[in-house]
Amino acid sequence: MQRWRGLEDIPQDWGRSVVTIGSYDGVHRGHQLIIEHAVNRARELGVPTVVVTFDPHPSEVVRPGSHPPLLAPHHRRAELMAELGVDAVLVLPFTTEFSKLSPADFVVKVLVDRLHAKAVVEGPNFRFGHKAAGNVEFLTEQGKLYDFEVEVVDLYVTGEAGGGEPFSSTLTRRLVAEGDVTGAREILGRPHRVEGVVVRGAQRGRELGFPTANVETLPHTAIPADGVYAGYLHAQGEAMPAAISVGTNPQFDGTERTVEAYAIDRVGLDLYGLHVAVDFLAFVRGQAKFDSLEALLETMAEDVKKCREIVATDEQQS
Repeated sequence: MQRWRGLEDIPQDWGRSVVTIGSYDGVHRGHQLIIEHAVNRARELGVPTVVVTFDPHPSEVVRPGSHPPLLAPHHRRAELMAELGVDAVLVLPFTTEFSKLSPADFVVKVLVDRLHAKAVVEGPNFRFGHKAAGNVEFLTEQGKLYDFEVEVVDLYVTGEAGGGEPFSSTLTRRLVAEGDVTGAREILGRPHRVEGVVVRGAQRGRELGFPTANVETLPHTAIPADGVYAGYLHAQGEAMPAAISVGTNPQFDGTERTVEAYAIDRVGLDLYGLHVAVDFLAFVRGQAKFDSLEALLETMAEDVKKCREIVATDEQQS
């Protein structure tokens, strides 16, 4: 799959394509419906599929300081889109200048002049251009002018997550923030993932017999609520069952919020400096401060036992 940053990265000889535009944070099951429709339509037409997205999130430019927690970094979104059959991802730098582009200018500069759109696939509430003035009706009219079709796909899937609310990135962020990683998984179609580089922490886990990978997460990452979770630690191409702790380590009067993963039943791992990923399967318990070190160790051992069982059950079901 090709990855382009900015319009100038698009090959000069790029031909017609089917395009879909959006932030697509998380590439959740609703997003997948739109992207899969675009891929299928492109195959029918015999042209490639291009996903257009933005960096940073448009809200950060339009309303500085309002950047939402991200469910997936751009490289992860690209991986997920590639799995769906997308041929190219175009990341447009979202600047103040770009935000002032009118819907009509956006259509010409992006869809017509550079991507040569043959069809554009969007959700019903798609908005674009300066002050989000463009919508699917306007896009359809532009398609008649510039020879591209517009197809609208209903992306609103529902399930148990969020009490039956339609699936969305906003709902997923809320569930993650609440620690409901099971609900987030239903929306995403996979466990919520946090990535980053393993850094040296206080080494208390090692001293207590539970050495953890202290993950320095990427900026704006959506991190689950404080507590203990069962999941996986992905490192060096391997997915290891893990007990994951999120919080400030109140037992030791910590103040900095961290994500730490203990690879269950693994000895001698050296992951310092490596980029790793942590998948959250299920919430085990909230963060707590114990009366004694012995009580903490006893609970940690119980946490690991529960996490081992949860991961084993997950592996049997998948």
